[in-house]
Amino acid sequence: MQVITYLTYLFSSILFIFGIKQLSSPKTARNGNLLAALGMFLAIVITLFDKKIISYELIVIGFIIGSIAGAWMALKVPMTGMPQMVGLLNGFGGGASLLVALSEYNKILTGIEGPFNAATTTTIALSILIGAVTFTGSLIAFGKLQGLVTGKVVTYPLQHPLNALLLVTVLIGGGYLVFNPATVWIVVTITIISLVLGVLLVLPIGGADMPVAISLLNSYSGLAASMTGFVLDNNMLIIAGALVGASGIILTNIMCKAMNRSLMNVLLGGWGNAPTQAGAQTEAEHKPVKSVDAEEAAMIFDSAQTVVIVPGYGMAVAQAQHAVRDLANVLEKKGINVRFAIHPVAGRMPGHMNVLLAEAQVPYEKLYALEDINDDFPNVDVAFIVGANDVVNPAARNNPASPIYGMPILNVDYAKTVIVNKRSLNPGYAGIDNELFYGDNTLMYFGDAKEAITKLVNELKNA
Repeated sequence: MQVITYLTYLFSSILFIFGIKQLSSPKTARNGNLLAALGMFLAIVITLFDKKIISYELIVIGFIIGSIAGAWMALKVPMTGMPQMVGLLNGFGGGASLLVALSEYNKILTGIEGPFNAATTTTIALSILIGAVTFTGSLIAFGKLQGLVTGKVVTYPLQHPLNALLLVTVLIGGGYLVFNPATVWIVVTITIISLVLGVLLVLPIGGADMPVAISLLNSYSGLAASMTGFVLDNNMLIIAGALVGASGIILTNIMCKAMNRSLMNVLLGGWGNAPTQAGAQTEAEHKPVKSVDAEEAAMIFDSAQTVVIVPGYGMAVAQAQHAVRDLANVLEKKGINVRFAIHPVAGRMPGHMNVLLAEAQVPYEKLYALEDINDDFPNVDVAFIVGANDVVNPAARNNPASPIYGMPILNVDYAKTVIVNKRSLNPGYAGIDNELFYGDNTLMYFGDAKEAITKLVNELKNA
């Protein structure tokens, strides 16, 4: 039976690896998700034959409750709520690891299993630390994304020294626990401090950095699961957690490069509370802006041969992905070449725009990454910006004093005509004025994205 278990775990691990590989492309992501799900299903089934299982009744109850909750979330949570859901699921993973570590500690302490040894105690302490930080940190991220917690950077006196002190305290406590494993108050202290640390680490991260925070917390949840695998002596959990942890940190690195930021810069507060926002709005009031209505915009689109649509978080807020798809379909029926340019950090989580456009059934082959389309913008007749801001701000190229200077952006300002759909001239998350709005080739099309694009589609149909 042990041989069968190990072979099943090996096969599941292979499915995980191929699943993650296929998740790297929108065309194969659905199949990759199915492969990974199959691998997890096989791993769970074979684990149910483990002789260490105490109560199948509790497992069945947990299975039923979890399945109902998962099915409800899958059916009820809109695609625009995916970032929040991902953040919450990361937290569930960390919370599960925390509870398993505490449970295993209690089993050894009460003599159900045992005795304590240095390796087990060390992994229990690490699992508590990482699991607790992931749990509360993810809840804060969820709160920021859901609007329950302010999306601004939250700072406080001695912020970084306090966080460092708490982390060192947990590590010292964990070291003490290795040599004195029966000290229950140390475990309680480590748990409480780790839970507080998760809040304090994520609270200073602003809304603009949420894609990085989400991918980093995903990595934390994997590391927590891997530590739990060591606690339970389960090879499958170790492998699965290591894969999630590694892929999460790789994705985090990609996100940081996409913003030309270091991970420490993001974790230590990023762009700050955007003190330039009020000044930027005042300055914007005195700059000339050219605007168009739906009829005028339709005339410009109707005379174009190539159009590139650039979606941003504003599209997600307005739930305008279906209207954007309708616009693309109408333009294509007129013989216009339509493509979508996707910035790596557009939205609130990695791949946010891809998910929304896929939900609206926009063909995968029409989605282009920044590096694949940026050089072609000078040949584009119309670049249509839907709710994007910082990721198309030329200040990232032109203004060394700008906080986003050096961040790779989509070169939409090189297009022959730029039409920007936004509610107002308000700055994005970086809190700085967008130079694109005042360009000689830029036209502002004000209004709620869903409503404004629907009007535009109707005008194009009647043209």
